[in-house]
Amino acid sequence: MLREYNSWLSESLHRNMEFLWFGHAGSPVLVFPTSMGRFHQNEDSSLIGALADKVDAGQIQFVCVDSVDEESWYNKNTHPANRVRRHDQYDRYLRDEMVPYIHNRAQRADLALFGASFGAYHAANFAARYPELAAKAILFSGIYDIHRYLDDYWDDLCYFHCPTAYIPNMDTSWTGRLAKISWIIATGEYDSLVQDNRDFSALLSSHGIAHNAEIWPGVFGHDWPWWKENLRRSLP
Repeated sequence: MLREYNSWLSESLHRNMEFLWFGHAGSPVLVFPTSMGRFHQNEDSSLIGALADKVDAGQIQFVCVDSVDEESWYNKNTHPANRVRRHDQYDRYLRDEMVPYIHNRAQRADLALFGASFGAYHAANFAARYPELAAKAILFSGIYDIHRYLDDYWDDLCYFHCPTAYIPNMDTSWTGRLAKISWIIATGEYDSLVQDNRDFSALLSSHGIAHNAEIWPGVFGHDWPWWKENLRRSLP
C-alpha cells in the first residue's frame, strides 16, 4: 500500500501540520483522529490497514490529518473564547489548505469525510459548514454539540461551530445543500453517546435531509473493531 508522510507550515495555524496519505487512485477520504489524537492514530489502530485491499485496488485514498484539540476544545488552561478561536483557525486550515491540496492531488472532487468519536464532530461540522466540499460524511459514535467544552461561555463563533445550534436555523436553501451530501450516522446501542447520534439523526430528518442512520444492536460500538468493520461497508 502506497504510504506517504508529509507536512507544511500552516498559514492558518502558524505551526507545522503533519498528515499521512495512503493510496494512488480512487475517491479521497479525509480522516480525522478521535479526541486529541494525532495524524497517525488511525494507522496505529489498524483502521487504515483493515481497508488496504480497497486502497491497493485504487478504489479509495486516505488522508489522515492531525488535530489541534489540545490547543482548542480540550485546552482548559485558556478562556473558552480562545478555544473556539483556535478551532476556527483549524477550520481555515482544512478549508483553505488541506482540501485544496487533496483536490489538486487526487484530481477529483468526490471527497468523503470520516471521523469517529470527537472526529465525527470535526467531520460533521466541516461538512455542514461547507457542503459543496463534501460528497459524503461518515460519522461513527459522534459528538455534535460543543457546549460541554465551553464552561457556559457562548458567542457567535461558538454558534457557527456547533452543528446542533446552527443546523436548526438553516433555511431551505442551506438544507438543500446539506441534502446533497451522503450522510452516515452510526454507533452501538450501548454507546454512552448513542442518544447524541439519535438526536443528530432526528435533527437532519426534521429538515428533510436524507441520511442513513444505524444503531448497531447488542454492542457498545464505540471502539476500533466496530469502526473498522463498518467503515468498510460505508466506502466504495
